[in-house]
Amino acid sequence: MPAALIKRLAALLHRPPASRRPGTGDRKPESADATGTTRPARCGNGPASAAGAPAPPPVIPGNQDILEHPLVVFDLETSGLDVGRDAVLSLGAVRIEGGAIPLAGHLDRVLRVDARLKPDSQLMHGLSQEDLRRGADPAAALAELLAYGGGRIWLAFHAEFDRRMLDRALRRHLGGGFSHPLFDVAALAPMLFPEHDRRDAGLDHWAGIFGLATPARHTAAGDALLTAEIALVLLHEARRQGLRTWGGLAGALRQWERRRAAQGGPMF
Repeated sequence: MPAALIKRLAALLHRPPASRRPGTGDRKPESADATGTTRPARCGNGPASAAGAPAPPPVIPGNQDILEHPLVVFDLETSGLDVGRDAVLSLGAVRIEGGAIPLAGHLDRVLRVDARLKPDSQLMHGLSQEDLRRGADPAAALAELLAYGGGRIWLAFHAEFDRRMLDRALRRHLGGGFSHPLFDVAALAPMLFPEHDRRDAGLDHWAGIFGLATPARHTAAGDALLTAEIALVLLHEARRQGLRTWGGLAGALRQWERRRAAQGGPMF
């Protein structure tokens, strides 16, 4: 895609007038079962929504238009990178409506969890023990996230790590896992822009390629916002390449992942 077109797309991401919310965290560990378009997690009865009723059922990618169907992009800040031991400290989510990011209504919650913060991770997310003590009830915040993403297709950056961390938190606090198919923006980007692929490509790399500002990195809400901005550039490029539905995009991504695995390339 020509640089001028990328910049023009980036300028159209938000509904004016522009104002920004704080942002979130980047490089997540690779997982042997991470596939880009993440498989739905197995869960018996789904967790409750914010109102106490069952959470909305997952949206299965099919004939939904990639730009018109409602989307939700989320990010987590965690106490570390060990899925089995570390905890979700904060969550952020941003909706995409009709191919644009609404300025209001972003979700940004610090969780009241009993977690000892590690100095190295604290340098990244900037949260303190006092922030955690004053945080939201984890069950309420997680239920709020599920309700916020109800009826939408879900996306994240390095999605498999966030999926596994969110699934574990939901099982602990709400009694059911994460059941939504999840698209990995970190896999969509090199598939659609192979000329800019790099083994260690993170949010900052793709933001730089697309000319996006990164004023508030390494907070859950801010990284969710930046991921949403990158996702919109990618979706416009996908449509330019003839991929018009989420089912078609999912199929193209599966084929790309198989080719990448056969060539010995890194998976996400």
